[in-house]
Amino acid sequence: MEHGVWATVAGRLGISPIVIGILVAAVAIWTLAWKGFALWYAARNHQKKWFIVLLILNTIGILEIVYLLWFRRDKQEGVTTSLFNNPLPGDESEEVASEPQA
Repeated sequence: MEHGVWATVAGRLGISPIVIGILVAAVAIWTLAWKGFALWYAARNHQKKWFIVLLILNTIGILEIVYLLWFRRDKQEGVTTSLFNNPLPGDESEEVASEPQA
């Protein structure tokens, strides 16, 4: 009977092949999430060199986290950018809400 790669690895480590599969899937999802955020910020800020490096190298999210924490340039100086708190271009709902009511 021929064993698959995961079964061989799992057998040598003494772990169930299902556990190995779950770990691989978790690492893939983790990497994809961080890579997506980092590539989005690099493209948005026109950082072509960072975009290419982040696209080619696979570091299980480590390089992506380093980029997001220390090397990400914000579009507007003095403003902390986030995927969740930036208004869309042309969206004036926050400005209208902050104006004093007469």
